[in-house]
Amino acid sequence: MSNKIYSIITGTGSYIPTKQVPNSDFLTHTFYESTGEPINRPSEEIISKFRIITGIDERRYVEDHQVNSDIAFLAAEKAISDSGIDKEVLDYIIVAHNFGDVKHGETHVDIVPALAARVKYKLGINNPFTVAYDLPFGCPGWLQALIQANYYIKSGDAKHILVIGSETLSRISDPYDRDSMIYSDGAGAVVLSAVESETPVGILTHATRTDTLEHVFLLKMDKSYNPADKANIYLKMNGRKLYEYALKTVPASIKLAIDKSGLNINDIEKILIHQANEKMDDAIIKRLYELYGYKVTPELAMPMTISWLGNNSVATLPILYDRILNNQVDKHHLKPGDHFVFASVGAGMHVNALVYKIPEK
Repeated sequence: MSNKIYSIITGTGSYIPTKQVPNSDFLTHTFYESTGEPINRPSEEIISKFRIITGIDERRYVEDHQVNSDIAFLAAEKAISDSGIDKEVLDYIIVAHNFGDVKHGETHVDIVPALAARVKYKLGINNPFTVAYDLPFGCPGWLQALIQANYYIKSGDAKHILVIGSETLSRISDPYDRDSMIYSDGAGAVVLSAVESETPVGILTHATRTDTLEHVFLLKMDKSYNPADKANIYLKMNGRKLYEYALKTVPASIKLAIDKSGLNINDIEKILIHQANEKMDDAIIKRLYELYGYKVTPELAMPMTISWLGNNSVATLPILYDRILNNQVDKHHLKPGDHFVFASVGAGMHVNALVYKIPEK
């Protein structure tokens, strides 16, 4: 059997902001309905219900002096160091994000130059053939960038690619919208490298879908729920419809990716899923196992960090993977030879899933 080229993750890194924001920080907030009317319930009740649904106790925000490209760089630096490669041999730097560098106290998107170019500059890379570009794809952006990087490697166009997911959602969330409590900041990165192997390893299969006709505006930018704030627009979502959409499409997409690999759900050690809502993710995993005929979901199938990190969009998956590899997620471990799945859903609406086998040492 002749060797084939596969894409494996050779380095990981993440940056978790230092500013801890517990749910209690929102007790003094005045929340509004989408109609512009104040919510006539005690803040304690609003926050308690929020905690039950989302599983979020606290989240992390960047410091006032930081912007998105700063934390993307910090995660990238760690991933390159972990991989052991010379940064000058990188063929591509792909940064998944959605809002660019938003400064403290502003909501203006800044994406010129591209965040990937800014990260390349901060890394001090001289090689002009290290191509740096951004990928805006909603919350599934980092995973889609990983899928794209795999194509570069499989085609023979690249040997080493830096893939970053970084976001500062705290800068574009409406303080008068209770959904703002979901959002957080963070950055994660991996180095994806080419390897020759007789047997399949690394990225095995993937599945991606985009549903726009009925679902394109489930997440969008719109005015504040507070009628007095007329100057800015913020991230808005239709939570109920998004939940229904995710439950319908994400399990099916994960199953499609697994089936394409020739594996069964029993061969999958972990499901690493984008974390926007604990209740929703639990329902997704339950539905996935039901598609395979199981009524009970394995207790340790899905690692979760949402309780203390919140939803940091494109950064969720690379942060989660980095922490698992470094034994920083309680009771969850991955070892050489294990198969696992990355999966995400978000603005677009987009859904993607990827099956990965950790190389044997």
